[in-house]
Amino acid sequence: MGTHDNSQYTLFKSFSNKGLSLQNRVVMAPMTRSRAIGNKVNSLVAEYYSQRNTAGLLITEGTAPSANGLGYPRIPGIFDATQIEAWKEVTAAAHRGGAKIFTQLMHGGRIAHTANMLQGAEIVAPSAIQAKADVWTDTLGQQVSESPREMTQADITATIAEFVSAAKNAILAGFDGIELHGANGYLIEQFINPNSNTRTDSYGGSPENRGRFLVETAKAVGDAIGFDKVGVRISPYNIYNDMDAYIDTPETYRHIVRGLEDLGIVYLHVIDRAALETKEGQDLMAEIRQTFTNTLILNGGYDAHRAEKAITGGQGDLVSFGAAYVSNPDLVEVMKTGQEWAQPDPSTFFSADEKGFTDYPARTAVPI
Repeated sequence: MGTHDNSQYTLFKSFSNKGLSLQNRVVMAPMTRSRAIGNKVNSLVAEYYSQRNTAGLLITEGTAPSANGLGYPRIPGIFDATQIEAWKEVTAAAHRGGAKIFTQLMHGGRIAHTANMLQGAEIVAPSAIQAKADVWTDTLGQQVSESPREMTQADITATIAEFVSAAKNAILAGFDGIELHGANGYLIEQFINPNSNTRTDSYGGSPENRGRFLVETAKAVGDAIGFDKVGVRISPYNIYNDMDAYIDTPETYRHIVRGLEDLGIVYLHVIDRAALETKEGQDLMAEIRQTFTNTLILNGGYDAHRAEKAITGGQGDLVSFGAAYVSNPDLVEVMKTGQEWAQPDPSTFFSADEKGFTDYPARTAVPI
């Protein structure tokens, strides 16, 4: 495959909109990489983000807002002083290349195993429904997610407070903002989906009620750190982590997006691959674009050409790239020069060392 000059793409031009100013429109998507030994990031993690700091925006791997959120092995937290201090090296590394960096706050909810959790922590979810999902543990190998305890109103209030505390900690650590992970079957989406939420109180039942936990959390976090520092990620129609399909998906996300629009969060990050497979989903994406007036980030199998087409066609403002960033640390330059993407090794996605993490080489610009 030859190279070609894509450097004039809008994708690579600077971007500014309502509090979000970026050096380009390329976003590194959040990806769990499991290198945070003891649930704390380290110099290896800082090197990883430093290698990728030519993006406009880096969104970190899912980061637990509390001990109850640590469902996977070796994922970072941001709920104690040592974790905050460790993150400062990462945020500085991102900023050295001109990137902005948000941390993704991810609470695993029922996607968890106690072997991965700290003593005294427990698995909680909107309803006591076990997920049909596997979770890796370093001590017991592959295990099935364990049954959660149904959250009480007091648990819900406390969990929202944990997100707020984590967001404040993120600002102390030098992050430019936070992303609430409302996608991929973790706690927030467990509230959204009626198959994992059978509550009969104000957090269950109707589309508006099932979206309440997300909107209330976003409001509480925004009130604490500023709505110009709060993004949200959603994944309508995605069935990952036992999120079965349900009939009122469009109405559910209409309520959610209207609620987030009213708050004035800085961006909405949509995993759109599953949605775009059906006419109903395509219509919902168009409606989301019309309803949400701040920055819209698209994600789901994009390459440079498709990303450019989506941006210039008005479907979104920014595009995030996941697996491509694993094996192409200088992805912006690779896409600008039309080089073929290096392919990642999936066997190293969640291992514990530098192999498949910081050892993918950057490629110098190829003359056109």
